[in-house]
Amino acid sequence: WLWRNLSGLRPSSPGEILLTDLIARAATQDMVIESIGPEGLEETLGVNTRVQLAKAEAALRRRIRERWMLHGVTLVDPDSVYIDEGVELGQDTVVLPNTHINGDSRIGDKCQIGPNSMVSDSIIGAGCRIVASMIERSTLEAGVTVGPFSRVRAGTRLEQGVYIGNFAEVKSSRLGQGTKSGHFSYIGDADVGANVNVGAGTVTCNYDGQTKHPTTIEDDVFIGSDSMLVAPVTIGARSTTGAGSVVTKDVPPDTVAAGVPARVLRNKSRPPRR
Repeated sequence: WLWRNLSGLRPSSPGEILLTDLIARAATQDMVIESIGPEGLEETLGVNTRVQLAKAEAALRRRIRERWMLHGVTLVDPDSVYIDEGVELGQDTVVLPNTHINGDSRIGDKCQIGPNSMVSDSIIGAGCRIVASMIERSTLEAGVTVGPFSRVRAGTRLEQGVYIGNFAEVKSSRLGQGTKSGHFSYIGDADVGANVNVGAGTVTCNYDGQTKHPTTIEDDVFIGSDSMLVAPVTIGARSTTGAGSVVTKDVPPDTVAAGVPARVLRNKSRPPRR
């Protein structure tokens, strides 16, 4: 009935469409009209200005926070936390001050989110820790740590036990179980295996000005600090790149590559020359 009759409402002299005019329309159609009482004064708030809109939104957000605290979630400073209606939070999760959890995000049990963090439309597994960082449209499996001051962008999957430290960015990539990227790195459009160490200052050079190219780093690789991986490129399993290397060609498994441009120095399965 409501939707059918909304189109019949006409603006008042100031140009407003008043929902209360529906009562008169119902009366002319011999509808039964009854009154109900509000559960609280907040439900009677009018919203005619942006100030009033902010008050109504604050009331709704307060209800959301109280509901989650009653369901076993700790909010250290509730008034500084913003949680959208569609969010799900797990038992014994702690949300620290100045944190926003938006959209359809799902946070697992025993996580610590914040302070100063933002999680948007993402899935966060149990036991994750996000410190002063941003997670956007991504999936973090159990036991992942991110931050402080890092960003996980859309399309990323961080598998169990991944560690992303400070001032790192990951975009549209998969990082395998136990992989670590401690600081000052960019991983974009990459498929990274398990137990990989990404040294400080590493960059996957994925964009040539026209196209985004993929980088593949297989299991148990050690990427030296300040390595530039010029995509498309593959670093074979158990290989190592030397600090400051510019890798422009695929590196075979079990080898050491270094230099500008990088070249294979030796096979790790063989003893070095003396």
